[in-house]
Amino acid sequence: MRRQELVPLLAIVIVTAAALIYTFAAGNQPLLGLDLQGGVSVVLQPTDPASDEDLDQSINIMRRRVDALGVAEPEVARQGDTIIVQLPGVDEPQRALDLIGQTAELRFRPVLEEVGPDVELTEPEDDIAEDEVVLAGDDSVGVERHYRMGPTALTGSGISGAEALYNQQALEWLVQVDLKSGAEGIEPFNELASACFARQPQCPTGQLGIVLDGAVISAPVFQEPQFDDAVTITGNFDQEGAQDLALVLRFGALPVELETQQTQTVSATIGRDALDAGIVAGLVGVVLVAIYMIAYYRLLGIVAMLSLGVSFALLWSIISWLGEAQGLALTLAGVTGLIVAVGVSVDSNVVYFENVKEDVREGRPVRSSVERSFKTAFSTIVKADVTTLIGAGLLYWLTIGPVRGFALYLGLATILDLIVSYYLMRPFVIGLGRSHRLRGRPGWLGIPATEPVAGAAPSVREPATLGGGR
Repeated sequence: MRRQELVPLLAIVIVTAAALIYTFAAGNQPLLGLDLQGGVSVVLQPTDPASDEDLDQSINIMRRRVDALGVAEPEVARQGDTIIVQLPGVDEPQRALDLIGQTAELRFRPVLEEVGPDVELTEPEDDIAEDEVVLAGDDSVGVERHYRMGPTALTGSGISGAEALYNQQALEWLVQVDLKSGAEGIEPFNELASACFARQPQCPTGQLGIVLDGAVISAPVFQEPQFDDAVTITGNFDQEGAQDLALVLRFGALPVELETQQTQTVSATIGRDALDAGIVAGLVGVVLVAIYMIAYYRLLGIVAMLSLGVSFALLWSIISWLGEAQGLALTLAGVTGLIVAVGVSVDSNVVYFENVKEDVREGRPVRSSVERSFKTAFSTIVKADVTTLIGAGLLYWLTIGPVRGFALYLGLATILDLIVSYYLMRPFVIGLGRSHRLRGRPGWLGIPATEPVAGAAPSVREPATLGGGR
């Protein structure tokens, strides 16, 4: 094998080995989608026409709700005027659906005491406005703290607006909250302020707990016993923290009312069955393809399976990295795309091998045929793969969900097919064609002995090659 074939062959083998070593060393594994590990999916739609800002804000609030469930890699996305929530691997689908469907409520609770991390937190279904609760929240430096809190004194319905401001004199960010007048807003708030400022039993810490969806957003200390319609909250905020708090106070509840359009629940058993069926289908397909290729193309068939193995190893590494680093899940549709890609990869090998056989039939020696045929074959492979890539690209661009996953993995596998065809299949086959041991045994390459085609130039350099068929 010449240097120009050996270098790219070694390069792709080294790259493949490095990718596999990194994948296993980092513990990367494909992130399975909802249909492969079970879970729940729900489609929500506003009951009234909603603006883009309202839908985006609703998605942010719902993401916080989903995070509170402890679900790994949830997906909350917008599709037109609807919102799709997918919770793969969730243990209690109905509980998750109930929490997602709740209308978020911003609550103001007096902080009774700060407790240790060993104190059990109140479950979301037990977070009742009139009861004491134990909730968690991050302080200004990101440390989680647990608070025992009294009954709700005021809800977000008492707020008319909130804005993040920068105090030029104190050189700090603060949040200014405007409360509604009367019993709907300022009156119950001032009752709580008086009790907290005086450190009365119902508010011994003097702190106001601002709670959204069971999480303590902030716990400032009352500095005055009475307020007008506007309240200023300080607390070592940076600009982003102050703006986030103002956002929560303004949009504590979902800005639009949503109703469920479609709910899909996939049990873990069904998800596992689907995964097992996909794996079995893929293995059976690969085994049958391997038997056919090796029986028909002999050593060239083995080259085809090596190409397929290298493509799969690189694809596996990429899928695992996408799952770990980008949270991109592999769905059943994605598995289908990978199985289809097996056919794309095998087609590339067949195109090359058939070109070689055609050249040999025309009277050319094997050695020159493997080099000459690749140029024509690779041109065909590129055209076919580009056609597939265009289709996959359009599907990825125009669709979402499982179909988009199918397009992504089919596109990735097609790109890898181009790379492996050029850097592994080509030098491998050329090396076999140059082998002195195989030169007189074309049958080992699946090339039958043929009579020279009438009018074709007879082979002068390798007469024994054409006469030594199976």
